[in-house]
Order: sequence, then structure tokens, then C-alpha cells
Amino acid sequence: MDAKTFDKSKLPSRHVTVGPSRAPHRSYYYAMGLTEEQINRPFVGVVSCWNEAAPCNIALMRQAQSAKKGVNEAGGTPREFCTITVTDGIAMGHQGMKSSLVSREVIADSIELTMRGHSYDALVGIAGCDKSLPGTMMAMLRLNVPAVFMYGGSILPGRFRGKDVTVQDVFEGVGMHSSGKMSAEDLHELECVACPSAGACGGQYTANTMAMVSEAIGLALPGSAGAPAPDLARDYWAVESGKAVMRLIADGIRPRDIATRKAFENAAVIVAATGGSTNAALHLPAMANEIGIDFDLFDVAEVFKRTPYIADLKPGGHYVAKDVYDIGGIPQIMKALLVGGYLHGDCMTVTGKTVAQNLENVKFNTEQRVVRPVSDPISPTGGVVGLKGSLAPDGAIVKVAGLKNLKFKGPARVFDCEEDAFQAVENRAYKDGEVFVIRYEGPKGGPGMREMLSTTAALYGQGSGDKVALITDGRFSGATRGFCIGHVGPEAALGGPIALIQDGDIIAIDAEAGTLDLEVADNELARRKTTWKVPANAYQSGAIRKFADQVGPARYGAVTHAGGKAEVVCYADI
Repeated sequence: MDAKTFDKSKLPSRHVTVGPSRAPHRSYYYAMGLTEEQINRPFVGVVSCWNEAAPCNIALMRQAQSAKKGVNEAGGTPREFCTITVTDGIAMGHQGMKSSLVSREVIADSIELTMRGHSYDALVGIAGCDKSLPGTMMAMLRLNVPAVFMYGGSILPGRFRGKDVTVQDVFEGVGMHSSGKMSAEDLHELECVACPSAGACGGQYTANTMAMVSEAIGLALPGSAGAPAPDLARDYWAVESGKAVMRLIADGIRPRDIATRKAFENAAVIVAATGGSTNAALHLPAMANEIGIDFDLFDVAEVFKRTPYIADLKPGGHYVAKDVYDIGGIPQIMKALLVGGYLHGDCMTVTGKTVAQNLENVKFNTEQRVVRPVSDPISPTGGVVGLKGSLAPDGAIVKVAGLKNLKFKGPARVFDCEEDAFQAVENRAYKDGEVFVIRYEGPKGGPGMREMLSTTAALYGQGSGDKVALITDGRFSGATRGFCIGHVGPEAALGGPIALIQDGDIIAIDAEAGTLDLEVADNELARRKTTWKVPANAYQSGAIRKFADQVGPARYGAVTHAGGKAEVVCYADI
């Protein structure tokens, strides 16, 4: 594609490259070795979440170089930059997890500010770990310049005693060790083999869930999310993503042309069909907020309710992301859903073609067990369910993939932070049949809406994962399994019903009916409310305090700004 194809007078980079008054600006680009011809091309930001915090991110700089090659070959001038990530596997189970959801906002904001500050014309975003995927896509929707998202790839499965394992097995191993079911030597052996390569956690946890979302919603090239991080196919997809963003500039296709209401429904469908992370019910509303589309937790749950569960993936199932890649990748899942009538085939994508056109030549692989046709689902409704009731007037979410029993009723065991709950599990100071309540862990009250994988995994490791339930106004990891309900709203810090629960109160959960109720009389709850006070919070400065001051309810994505509805001028139109 020739650089003359592009008219700089209509692109944001004209503000830093065109005319005599921009001579000082151009001098900086000459200082970095650019030629006059390169300065006259469109400027494409190539952002990655590369860092050395965790294996999810260490392969991203390599892929960014390939994306730059694709941009350059197609007539653009790539400008590479990095943004932060907080990796949940390392932040999990301690105060570091308060940084996780906050990082999604920082990622989106930092990409926005870099793009705005330097007047880049388009964006290729490469992300590897949980919050970095929605954070990058949020920035694309906010900026609305031509953009292509690319997942950095999953980790290869580990092998332990002849079985595929993931980091989830290590978290559950901690519980097994605490209950005497695993020796310290075996736990050490497991931790040394569970994560054998670069890449994000291999099950259908948050990273792989949102990677599937990127293809289903149309912001990533079909097939690009499948290859594991070490696979050289990742570099091919990076080059192609760089070329694709240049076609989008030429054709005038922007993210908001792609991410329509129907595209968000497609994204929710693939989450439900794969038993994906409950975190998707937080990230999809946040992404929709960027462009002013109403798509809250209840809208997501409505799609979940009508979608069959067809992909047998961990943690509720048997397979990992590499297995999906080996049978043909995410297009296999989308083909099954499209043929079954569960996807909107007319949605535009970054290929310049519709979902249906992208899948036209994909043949469903019948010689595999990872993904079923919709005519033979694992269950007729999605692997994730929305709940509502007297305990959750603003909703809650539960992953039911792999659960045998969808109803639970028992007395509450109340904890005001995750550490106290984890300690009770470590000490086995609980009874089967109880409902753990972990509160003041919501977006505002946490602050930061921590994930509870350490506690839930320890319960499973002790053999009690299906004998107790757990509810929280915080979140769960995509690796969580068991009767674990998150995003309960209104959160405790706002005086929601979860704040008023006392030990012994009966809680009734029915994931078939979609209800979550506290069996306490209204007049008794009103009496308790008169003496309730918000506990003091130690986070009174810094980024976490700033997040607590700005964040909204989980139902709407726990976002920190007004979004597309309040937008006056879009960046892409400056």
C-alpha cells in the first residue's frame, strides 16, 4: 500500500507534522532517525503491555516489533510505546490485588494520553494479562481511531504426574497442603512445572475469555488470539495486524463502526458458550460505556441465559487454550455459534468484512472433543449466570460451568475482608453447608474489587469446594470454580444488603431461577441499617484512593468516567 493513499490533512498527525509552524515538532522525529517520507506517512501507535512482572507479558515486545513491520510495509510509520500491567496471578491473595482493577483504568488512560499527546492516527494494541485486554480495547473505543487489537497468546500447559496443569492447580495445591493432602515436596514439584513458558494463564480464565471477546466483537483478526505465546505464528498475526490497521485507515473504518450493540451481544455469547470468566460481566459494560451504549450486567446476563455452553474448558471442564488452537482456534467456536443462530453474522470486523463473511470458509471440526455443536451442548444455557434478589438488587454473577448442583441454601459466615476468610479456611474453621460472605471488597469499599482465588482454590484443595458457597461484593478470578458469586450490588460500602448480613442468616441461591436472596425480614434489615456505619478505610491517598473516589457500581462496569454519553468531541475527529 503506497503512502500516497493517505491524506494527512484529515488525520490527527497533521497537528504535529504539517506546515512551517510544526518545524520544531518535526525536528524531534528527525532526531529519532525518521526520514521526511516517513514523517509524511500516517503515524500508528503500537502499544504493548510488555514487562517482566509475569510470563503473560514477556513475549509482547517481540510481537510489537512484528506489528511495526506490518505497519511499515503497508505504508505507515509505527511509533512504539508501552503501558503498565498488574498481573493477577502474582497480585492474588494479598493487598496487591487492590491494584488489579485500578490498572485497567490506568492502562486505558495511559494509552489515551499517549495517543492524544502525540496525535497518532491509528493504534495496534497487544495485551497479555487479564485487565490489559479490556483496558486496551477500552482505549480503542474511547479514541475511535482505526485500531486492531491482538492478544499476546496463552501459556503452554504444564505437566504434573501425567496430567496437564495450570496455575489454578497450584492455588488448589495450597489448600491440599494445608489439609494434609499434599506434601510440601509435591507442592514444590507442582509449582516448578505448572507454568512452563511465556503467555497468559492457559484455562478459560479472564485473559483467554477476553481474547475470545476480541475476536467475537470484531476488534481482532479472526484466528489471531489462538496461538500460544511461544508459537512463531504469533509474529505472523502481529505483522498482519499491522497491515490491517493501515487498511482500516484507508477504508475509514473505526472501532465504533465495529463495536455496535449487536457486536457486544456476540461478545457476551462467546463468554457464555465457553464458560468464561465472570470478569467479562464487568469488562463488557466498561467497554460499552466508552461509546455510550447501554450494556450493563443485566444485559450481559440476558445474553448468557439464552446461550448454550459448548466449550469444555478449564476450570469447569477439561481443556486449555492450546487445545482450542489445535482444533482450529476461536473461529471454530464462532462457526458453531453462527450456524446455530446465536451470533449476529452481519457485524463489521477489522477485516473490513462481516462476521459471517469471515467464517464463510471455516468448516466445523467434528473430529475433536473440545468444542461441541450447539445441537449437543454441555448444558442448554450458558456457563455463566446472572443473579438478582433481595441480597443483590443490583445483580450478581456466578460461573456455573462444571457445577452439578445449581441451588444452595445455608447459614451465613461473615468476613469483612478476604484475609480473614482465607485464614478461616487455612485453619479449617468452618462447616460444610455454610455460605461464606466476604464484604467491603467492592470497587469503592475495597477499594479495588479484589479477586478471591486464593480462598476459593484453598476450599477446593481441602475438598470442600462443592460443600460451601461463597458470595462477595468483590470479584473472582476466571480460574475460580465452585458455587462462588461475585459483583454483589449494591456493595457493602454503599450500604447494600450484603452489609447487613449477620452470622447465621439464611442465604438462598438458585442459579436455575437466577435468584440470590437473604431470608431476613425487611423490618429486621431496616433495624440493622439504623446502626450500620461504613468501616474506616486505610487507603486515603494515591491511585487507589483516587479510584475509590471516582468509581461507579460493578453493574455498570466499575468505570471511572462518564464515557461516550458525555462526549462532546471524539479524539479521532480533532
